[in-house]
Amino acid sequence: VQLQASGGGLVQAGDSLRLSCAASGRAFSNYTIAWFRQAPGKEREGVACVTTTGGTKYYADSVKGRFTMSSDNAKKTVYLQMNSLKSEDTAVYYCAAERIPSIFVQSTWNNPHVYTNLWGQGTLVTVSS
Repeated sequence: VQLQASGGGLVQAGDSLRLSCAASGRAFSNYTIAWFRQAPGKEREGVACVTTTGGTKYYADSVKGRFTMSSDNAKKTVYLQMNSLKSEDTAVYYCAAERIPSIFVQSTWNNPHVYTNLWGQGTLVTVSS
């Protein structure tokens, strides 16, 4: 599986963007697909994730109520709808995929080290205030 992230851009505070992460290659099932972001000088942080089997979603507290993950398994694509964007959302956003056992997803999805091999290229989101 390879991942292709897209959808970043320059927007104003309060605007919306939708990021896409398209997977190519083998079956899309049984993966946890996550979005991470990294701002200059900061560590990479987990934003949200969705499991492709079951559709379970988790969000970072900083984006709850503003960001929504969704997935289209037929298109092997996950989406991150970002509403009410703030300047602090400015970062390079990355998608990543890993087959995490379901009992561990909630406790580990936002740890970038869990995603050992499958990362998309980053897409830059810039929110001007």
